[in-house]
Amino acid sequence: MLSVLIETGNHEEALARTLASLVSAAVEGMVREVIVLDRGSTDGTSRVADHAGCVFLAEASLSDVLQRARGDWLLLIEPGARLVDGWTDEVRRHVAVDGGAARFTPTRLPFWERLGLKRRGLSAGLLVSKQDAVSVMRKNWDGLALARTVRARRLDAGILAGD
Repeated sequence: MLSVLIETGNHEEALARTLASLVSAAVEGMVREVIVLDRGSTDGTSRVADHAGCVFLAEASLSDVLQRARGDWLLLIEPGARLVDGWTDEVRRHVAVDGGAARFTPTRLPFWERLGLKRRGLSAGLLVSKQDAVSVMRKNWDGLALARTVRARRLDAGILAGD
């Protein structure tokens, strides 16, 4: 169902934390694939992705990655972000009932920091249909540019922001 896209650059430890939070969703069939789009890492990022069974693409364009993704829905998240237990139920409900792009609800942040999260792009993740993402995608865009372009609802599911 979901293709998870993570853009990274020297985020070995953060990537490992994010991938660990996706294991249960992969086991239950919610996550179909995880694509790690690397931006020149010199640490062990590629090893972490390989050990976790991710598709690892170095220096590919996000546009090409979107075309390659096998899921009908895309989940873009930052390295280090962790989805809070129960997120899969909310995503299933959203996809079946609401549709459209959505972001997760940041947790464990002071109110004044949560106010500014819309401007940070992917700190709340982005759930978007592949069709919608491809239709607005422009050449040389990254995940942040896509996230800033797509209007999204707020999901009743939590995310702990990445490092």
